[in-house]
Parts: sequence; structure tokens; C-alpha cells
Amino acid sequence: MERIVYLEARLPTRLFVRFDDGTEGEDDIGARMRGPMFEPPRDPAYFARVTLSEYGAPLWPNGLDLAPDALYERIKAKGMAARAGTA
Repeated sequence: MERIVYLEARLPTRLFVRFDDGTEGEDDIGARMRGPMFEPPRDPAYFARVTLSEYGAPLWPNGLDLAPDALYERIKAKGMAARAGTA
């Protein structure tokens, strides 16, 4: 599994990530922000408080974390679509 080496919150609900293999890109997680754990990150100031956990996952102060492998797959797929001219 590739590790996130850089993470940046880009408002309102986008994350920019760079992985240790050089893969990088943005993922807008807004459509997937459902349920009570996502309530605090819906606030832009709280969303911006995202950090990397000790396991390399995006993590908010309320304990919500995202799976790095899922982010990797979505970003990798977007990159392949862009190279194919279908982004």
C-alpha cells in the first residue's frame, strides 16, 4: 500500500494528497460525507484541521479517518482518465 507523504485541505471538501510513489491529486469527498462522524468536517474551519494519522490516513480531531488506499485508487483512476482525454 502506498503511503500519503503530503496532505492539504482545499476547501470546501477537497483533499490534495501526494503518495510516496509520486502519485498525487485532489479528491472531493463532499458527496461521501454522510453520517454523524462527518458532521464536524462539514464546517470549513473544521475540515481544514485534517492531519495525517500515524498510519498515514487523513484524520480529523473527532477521530474520523479516511482509507488511504481508497484515495489512492480514486486519484490514480482520475489520472488515467485525464491521460486518456476523458477527465
